[in-house]
Amino acid sequence: MKGSGMKDSGMKSDTRILVFGATSAICHEVLKLYAAQGASFFLVARNHDKLGAVTDDLVARGARVDGSCCYDFNDWEQHEVAVRQGAQNLGAIDIAIVAHGTLPEQAQCESSSAALKACMDDNFTSAAIVAEACAQQLSRQGSGALAVVSSVAGDRGRKSNYAYGAAKAGIDTLLQGLQGRFSGSGVKIVNIKPGMIISPMTAHLKHGAIWATAADIAPDIQKAIASGRKVCYVPGYWRLIMFVIRSLPTTLLAKLPI
Repeated sequence: MKGSGMKDSGMKSDTRILVFGATSAICHEVLKLYAAQGASFFLVARNHDKLGAVTDDLVARGARVDGSCCYDFNDWEQHEVAVRQGAQNLGAIDIAIVAHGTLPEQAQCESSSAALKACMDDNFTSAAIVAEACAQQLSRQGSGALAVVSSVAGDRGRKSNYAYGAAKAGIDTLLQGLQGRFSGSGVKIVNIKPGMIISPMTAHLKHGAIWATAADIAPDIQKAIASGRKVCYVPGYWRLIMFVIRSLPTTLLAKLPI
């Protein structure tokens, strides 16, 4: 069964993975799949205790953890240090995953410039700096995959979450540029776009029929990374949902409670 799983994911058993945001619900579920296939990790997160728990869980599932570090992701200079340390500890990076972020209240972003800045720092600036640092490392190697978790919220500005959506739209544009930069090379850039996912970050929201769990979408994310797919909506039906939302006239969209 183990051999079959490796074949399905397109991953060799000694895959070396650098992870930013290792404690996020979506990322942890993806890492569980890689752990079962014997991957090696360098883990980066913001919370030391949560990172320790994730590390113990992945090792118990068959992974090797070749190092980790914790710091405030808005400490920009630490990002390049972490990438260099990860590459050194792992030997090289086969996959880099960037999965950190926050989900602020839109009302707070409207009423507080500090909250709006924090939203942009957490969801665009820090992720952009990490992604660029990872891309530079993969460029030096001439191979590898960079997978960044953005969001369907970046597909169109909506009144319910346009601050968060603007940050994610910035990530989308960054990844499009990176895809052009590395076109035809051995470096693959994958944009992971989750829809509504049940997780600690969305625990305060009402969940409905179109919501999915992190465990539901993890296999599709792993497959997208293995294939080097440029954009991966998860679950897949969000591609159609967002096509419809992008097609709506602005006047009609403004009237909808979304």
